[in-house]
Amino acid sequence: MKNLYENTLQKFNEICQIPHCSGNEGQIGAWLVNWAKEKNFACKQDEVGNVIINVPAKGKPENAPVVVLQGHMDMVCVKDEDCVHDFAKDPIQTYEENGWLKAKGTTLGADNGIAVAMALAIAEDQTIVHPPLELLFTVDEERGLTGANHLQANSLQGKILLNLDSEEEGEFTIGCAGGKDTHIELDLHYETIKKANLFNLKISKLAGGHSGIEIDQNKANALQLMARIVDFISESFTYQIVQVNAGIAHNAIPRDAQITIAVDHAFEQAQKDQLAAFMDDLKKEFKHTDPEIDFAYTYENKENIKAITQADSKKIIEMLMALPHGVTFMSAENPQLVETSNNLAIVTIDDDKLKILTSQRSSSASRREFITKKIENVAKLAGAKVESGNGYPAWQPNWSSPLLAKCKNLYLELYKKEAKVNVIHAGLECGIIGAKHEGMDMISMGPNIRSPHCPQERMELESLTKILNFVTKLLSAL
Repeated sequence: MKNLYENTLQKFNEICQIPHCSGNEGQIGAWLVNWAKEKNFACKQDEVGNVIINVPAKGKPENAPVVVLQGHMDMVCVKDEDCVHDFAKDPIQTYEENGWLKAKGTTLGADNGIAVAMALAIAEDQTIVHPPLELLFTVDEERGLTGANHLQANSLQGKILLNLDSEEEGEFTIGCAGGKDTHIELDLHYETIKKANLFNLKISKLAGGHSGIEIDQNKANALQLMARIVDFISESFTYQIVQVNAGIAHNAIPRDAQITIAVDHAFEQAQKDQLAAFMDDLKKEFKHTDPEIDFAYTYENKENIKAITQADSKKIIEMLMALPHGVTFMSAENPQLVETSNNLAIVTIDDDKLKILTSQRSSSASRREFITKKIENVAKLAGAKVESGNGYPAWQPNWSSPLLAKCKNLYLELYKKEAKVNVIHAGLECGIIGAKHEGMDMISMGPNIRSPHCPQERMELESLTKILNFVTKLLSAL
């Protein structure tokens, strides 16, 4: 087991040297194909970049039922503001601290590079008894499960699938929420302000995190805080937006935001004091979830500034104030589980258009459509164009799954305690893969990973040892 553990970390370190942000998986895909060729494993890569590698059985008949080990190649690429790092070329710098593997100033990418590393290490290990394996590595999971959506029907032989994209050792996930993204565009009109009183606001050091798993933690959303501050200023000033930018990914709670507005007159000291007091109130709201919130702001005067008209600026802030963020419904069946939510994810200005991205999740298809329609209607009331994607389905749990029963019994045997079984409020590829392969028995598991999708992401090493031990024992029993 020590050699398997060490080889898994070695493989993960190799993955960390290869750029693999969502949408940029070409190099890691080629690396996987080359690895398969070196091992003389049959391998195929489809038109979108998904890789399927066939590993012969060891210690079991070749006609034994095929088992799929599945994970995704891409990672959410987020870094601290003061971190000098280019995800397109720089390796992720990892280090160990108090039993956890971390990264220096960036996301670690254990979500889901560790799945790839585990599968490769298991396939290389000559001591592990296992049936024939299919290693399925998908692309662009983080931006909308693109690889799984483009996977051809019946492209897999296996009818048992172990998804290695969960983040709580000792828990088996057997269902997840479905999701859908909405893109909002508002045409903008500009004018030049000859003498502008500018207010520059920068919001940073929020906790951020996964917009599904952590959406119920009531963390601050930098985009919302930005809108609230400008709305507060509007009580004393008319304003025009000069520039705005917030958020980086549909599935990450925004940690940073920047906006510059031109106001109709200079701030008096009393107004500065009122604004500072309001910002202090916002910090108090989130003192438990986001204790490091930083509001940095400056005042300056400039000439001939291109700014969005007052009417359009007002539409932008009112729309951002009206769009929902956070939990909409909790599950009636399981009050501890989020059923429906939305992440107000990104706002940018590009080609004289304001662009907003929201990400909806729900285990109820009808409520997912309800929250999507609400977002669309808010946007339409502001005069914006709106387009929602097709989304992906929820993975409905199978509580009578033979694979689940086997996993529960094995975990109890190995660790003398019962594993938890849950359904999560996040997107997993199992629902899509299962829909394309009738009769697939699926379960998701993984080591302990905390704070995915933000620079505080970390993986517990002891839990990696446990999950490797469990998976190898499970494969020998299948």
